[in-house]
Amino acid sequence: MRQAAKSQVFTFTTGVPIVQAISRIGEPLNKLDYVKQDYNSGRICVGLIVLQTDEVVESEVRIWLPENYTLYHTRIPNQDSITEETVLQMREQLPAACHLLPQYAPIEVIAYCCTSGATVIGESVVEKAVQQIFPNAKVTNPITAIKAYLQHLNIQNIGMLTPYIPAVTQAMSTHLSEHGFNICSQASFYEEHDYNVCRISSESIENAITQVATQAPCDAIFASCTNLRTQGILDGLRDAHKIPVISSNAALAWHIAKLGSS
Repeated sequence: MRQAAKSQVFTFTTGVPIVQAISRIGEPLNKLDYVKQDYNSGRICVGLIVLQTDEVVESEVRIWLPENYTLYHTRIPNQDSITEETVLQMREQLPAACHLLPQYAPIEVIAYCCTSGATVIGESVVEKAVQQIFPNAKVTNPITAIKAYLQHLNIQNIGMLTPYIPAVTQAMSTHLSEHGFNICSQASFYEEHDYNVCRISSESIENAITQVATQAPCDAIFASCTNLRTQGILDGLRDAHKIPVISSNAALAWHIAKLGSS
């Protein structure tokens, strides 16, 4: 025969007793008291707006950020086909996606995690959409981040690798050129589908970056797309080519950390 549960006294770590907490079976359930704790004290809270099809950015950005950064993630609907037309469709979805981030968390920085999307939609449009929901948040995205990182390194002459179809690559190349960067060499995998981008092998990426590096002299190489897996290979490529090799996710993490500490 099952025995009735015994009443117990619960205490917090301070050792202060609260209430007689566990009721016997059949008796009314007692209400527990509690005290609040600020779990974000001394931490920087960041919101990531991640594409529905992205399988890479969350884990890579987490690795590159300092330990005292807390990440909150939300997803934004997008087509698996990455074209100028499909990424532009995300513009109207940005406020709704941002609204799914926890409203009471002290989020200081919000990153829209799409390089091509921010390029086509426009950085200021992304910022305004995010700040409709979080008016005090600092806003970034990979194309803003790579420009800031290259300026920090005082680099203008770059090579570029993308996974995109030519029209999207050209839009990005034009954008960077209009902001004072010289695209000395570039190459692309011509891959339209985001599902395939995150499955491009490390060897293929390394070979492609080597090809970009040997096409023409450049002072850095930018590997675009948050869904391109690069975290484990950038240091080796930098050492091999004697220049910085920066991915969208590496630049984004650097810029998030910079904004969070400012």
